[in-house]
Amino acid sequence: TGSSDPYCIVKIDDEAIIRTATVWKTLSPFWGEEYEVHLQPTFHSVSIYVMDEDALSRDDVIGKVCITRDMLVEHPKGYSGWMSLSEVDPDEEVQGEIHLRVEVQGSQGGRRLLCCTVLEAR
Repeated sequence: TGSSDPYCIVKIDDEAIIRTATVWKTLSPFWGEEYEVHLQPTFHSVSIYVMDEDALSRDDVIGKVCITRDMLVEHPKGYSGWMSLSEVDPDEEVQGEIHLRVEVQGSQGGRRLLCCTVLEAR
């Protein structure tokens, strides 16, 4: 139909912790949702999967972006910008990007606070 019903799933080290709202019938969704996640000191990555909701079959994975511990170290004041989606299934071609704002905030009892704003995608 030329459109998708996208939503995002946020995973920390492959454990799903957040699911955004679905934005119906669009290829350029806007979420504007903000989450605060307490990271374990040993975390390795935060991945955001962009999904296409499908009422009649299994939801499709459009692509993903991965924020690694190393990336956060390289951007100690945070990161804001567009990141290209990468494939989840090597047999699928992936196009698109997601606009994120990520900030690592001070320590609370030995834990860092990651503030990730999923803004939009295209």
